[in-house]
Amino acid sequence: MNIRIGNGYDIHRLVPDRPLILGGVKIEHDFGLLGHSDADVLSHAITDALLGALSLGDIGTYFPPSDPQWAGADSLKLLKHVYGMVRDRSWSVVNIDSVVIAERPKLKPHIAAIRETLAQTLDIPPEQIGVKATTNEKMGPTGREEGIAAYAVALLSQ
Repeated sequence: MNIRIGNGYDIHRLVPDRPLILGGVKIEHDFGLLGHSDADVLSHAITDALLGALSLGDIGTYFPPSDPQWAGADSLKLLKHVYGMVRDRSWSVVNIDSVVIAERPKLKPHIAAIRETLAQTLDIPPEQIGVKATTNEKMGPTGREEGIAAYAVALLSQ
């Protein structure tokens, strides 16, 4: 059995008048993430982890912010497209593990919905997707609530 592992990271600035979307789930908050697409840092980190596992570049290679067709794009659609690239190469997800770094809002009540949404997007059981949330203890840009970041690791097998 061949296996590959990839990691991904993303961070976006928090701003007023934008929805906060994490893992495809809209979360009530006074601020949302600023980006060319919907700025879903968790979906972006997972997308990069999948691409990295197969040495296929990063999310910007396929969905550059300079391209107006991706303005406001649903990041789950981008993730689904990249997962299609993974499957087209005869790879499958063993598991994905991720962590979202945010001081607020508290994400624990949303974790199950996020896992389910990601599982549906990738057509895998939610048990194969780990999503954790932590704070940055008031340090750095996430700690000062300037933004939200996410890390993800994807293990693939063939």
